[in-house]
Amino acid sequence: MIEKLKGIEERYVKLEHLLSDPEVIKDQTKYQKYVKEHGELNRIVPVFRTYEQVRAQLEEARELLKDPDPDMRGMAREEIASLEKKAETLTSKLNVLLMPKDPRDDKNVILEIRAGTGGEEAGIFAGDLFRMYFRYAEARNWKIDIIEKNDSSAGGFKEIVCLVQGKGAFGAFKYESGTHRVQRVPETETQGRIHTSAVTVAVLPEAEDIDIDINPADIKVDVFRASGPGGQSVNTTDSAVRVTHIPTGVVATCQDEKSQHKNKAKALNVLKSRILDARVQEEEARRAADRKGQVGTGDRSGRIRTYNFPQGRMTDHRIGLTLYKLDSIMEGDIQAIIDELKTFHQAQALQENRTFA
Repeated sequence: MIEKLKGIEERYVKLEHLLSDPEVIKDQTKYQKYVKEHGELNRIVPVFRTYEQVRAQLEEARELLKDPDPDMRGMAREEIASLEKKAETLTSKLNVLLMPKDPRDDKNVILEIRAGTGGEEAGIFAGDLFRMYFRYAEARNWKIDIIEKNDSSAGGFKEIVCLVQGKGAFGAFKYESGTHRVQRVPETETQGRIHTSAVTVAVLPEAEDIDIDINPADIKVDVFRASGPGGQSVNTTDSAVRVTHIPTGVVATCQDEKSQHKNKAKALNVLKSRILDARVQEEEARRAADRKGQVGTGDRSGRIRTYNFPQGRMTDHRIGLTLYKLDSIMEGDIQAIIDELKTFHQAQALQENRTFA
């Protein structure tokens, strides 16, 4: 593995020369490709160089153990203990950095939130979750574009589908797939009883043309008038669009824009992402028969999180994480949860396939 890291360092140095080459700078396509690769290697190379320095210092310190002066040997032993700790920390970091990166992590996200069991309260909580994710994305200067929504009469949504645009969006949101349970006293509850409701969240990486190719002959397009709560018409033209992929039966709808053309483009984007996600899910199911206990499987049937309002508590059941700061979480302060899930996932992957020691 040391040889692999040295190869990465050599490529890093070569890229530095290429990025200063006038001929490369002229070719912006090639230049941007090299900039991206250099940026990815820049996460690994400085850590490896520090690791090599620590290894060299360790060899020097171990040589001092042969010194006839007992004080020098004592100092050497102390330095060795300190350097071995540093080397262990750097080894763990390199293990994480060398893990294959999910190529979908930098993609935009199709985020689908749907009210489940719990009637009107579930719809209200679907709206609360959307607001939580919106605030989180907003803090990162990511753009949220609503594709489809079905308002609930009591507030919130029966269903809302949106596109989150920003580098690293899928990497941040991918562990949100699943059933989110809420425990609280609804505003309509006269006797103060706590109700339990559920909302399902699906997270799909936005499909690009290079990811999936759909034959236009396999697509059926229907147009209709957009409707609001209760089914009333909200415009007088057939601007809403429903697209169906005939071979799979996958359907996507968009009625958020006034333009039929824009709605069709958005609906096709969602359709491609759903088909791609289904293919990925099938492939992952083939690779492992029992993935329900793992983080990030995309299994949307299992309860992943509980939001208990009377106690101000959020519990993520997959990793046993409990935080008593529900108010700030509902305002979009979810980075700590995402970080814990990523760390857990990385630890699991390292345990299964240790790459560097």
